[in-house]
Amino acid sequence: MPFQRTFTKEQALQKARHYCAYQERCHQEVKEKLYSFGLYKQDVETLLSQLIEEDYLNEERFAIQFAGGKFRMKQWGRVKITYELKQKRVSPYCIKKALKAIDEQEYQDCLQRLTEKKWKSVSGPGVNKFVKLSKTTDHLLQKGFENDLVRAAVQQVSKGEVG
Repeated sequence: MPFQRTFTKEQALQKARHYCAYQERCHQEVKEKLYSFGLYKQDVETLLSQLIEEDYLNEERFAIQFAGGKFRMKQWGRVKITYELKQKRVSPYCIKKALKAIDEQEYQDCLQRLTEKKWKSVSGPGVNKFVKLSKTTDHLLQKGFENDLVRAAVQQVSKGEVG
């Protein structure tokens, strides 16, 4: 068993402030970090409350930044972002706010770009329109875009090509 260093409540608070100031965190991440310092449940809850009061910890702000970052950097769709935020135990209210913060036009443009790019990249022997449809659709669904939007985008791109 590895050596577990325990911190006083004040030391843990300082470390948690630094941890939260470095990058936005969800409540669950900070809670796990505090437990890793060897603190008990009551101290962890007290420190979490204090971090929220001092605005080091803000779940809504975290959710908005997380969603925006995953969308811009990794081109994730709303389905995948929602799933990841739920995994981090972010509240439904904050998830809703985060998804609303994604610009609708940018979202549609991104889906269109990804659809065209994937459609063009699917080629080779034995590749027909149905294979292209299937592979492009699967790729976009895996990226986390909504089923109906994917279907519409793939249909639009496939109409532009003969064969």
